[in-house]
Amino acid sequence: MGDNGKVCFIGGGPGDPELLTLKAKRIIDSADVIIYADSLVHPSVCDGAKEGAQIIGSKTLTLDEITDLMISAACEGKLVARVQSGDPSIYGAVLEQMRLLEAAGVEYEVIPGVSAAFAAAAVLKTEFTVPEVSQTVIFTRLEGRVAMPSGEKLRDLAGHGCTLVLFLSITRINKVVSELKAGAYDDDTPVAVVYRVGWHDEMIITGTLGDIAPKVKRAGITLQALVLVGAAFDPDIRRIEEAGTAASSHLYSSDYTHLYRRAVDFAKSHATHQVASDA
Repeated sequence: MGDNGKVCFIGGGPGDPELLTLKAKRIIDSADVIIYADSLVHPSVCDGAKEGAQIIGSKTLTLDEITDLMISAACEGKLVARVQSGDPSIYGAVLEQMRLLEAAGVEYEVIPGVSAAFAAAAVLKTEFTVPEVSQTVIFTRLEGRVAMPSGEKLRDLAGHGCTLVLFLSITRINKVVSELKAGAYDDDTPVAVVYRVGWHDEMIITGTLGDIAPKVKRAGITLQALVLVGAAFDPDIRRIEEAGTAASSHLYSSDYTHLYRRAVDFAKSHATHQVASDA
């Protein structure tokens, strides 16, 4: 292989090119070859490509065709930016590409990206992990052509009653609802569906397990949407916090001591004790 030939798997984020990391942007702009998932990644992520860079959309290519392109370019000493949607580690189909690069002796690196799940939480202005509501997040999908491992069927995971984020499942929303209701959720469980987050045609549909399926059907959403389930997506969650009736994180609490800050009450009592001792 030529000098400095390398492949960088890059998390292209959910769609908004401004959600690229600085490192991702730097590598894309300096790459000799850019292979990007053009059905999921906004084409403007390639706008800063250097003059003469080869830009290839991968939506019509097979795994072998993609890896052949990467290996061939890397063996010529070129820097290859393989831009995936979201973060490569979540349903990124990146492991099989890594295996082939390793077998060919090609150096590669992975650059993390902003997952659509995190972008969805941002546009919903919520938090996955709300104190005394949910402290666990499960990323999963409905079983389809890809079989789920034992114990990971949706109804099994729904038994936890925590925050669920479903990828690749929107086309079977009725089945999603029935499987969730077979677990710990009921018709009143808050649900949000976020379609093409970060794109110009982004759409947000909110509701409950009791009414989300017909809402999704009416909107005509059949791809590129996340289903987010759980009490963390209750639209009133922020107002509840403001009213002071719900639990809050200890992280910034004045009565909580941690490595970098002592609790106010502890500091006051310590100071009072010190004054008394000095007297």
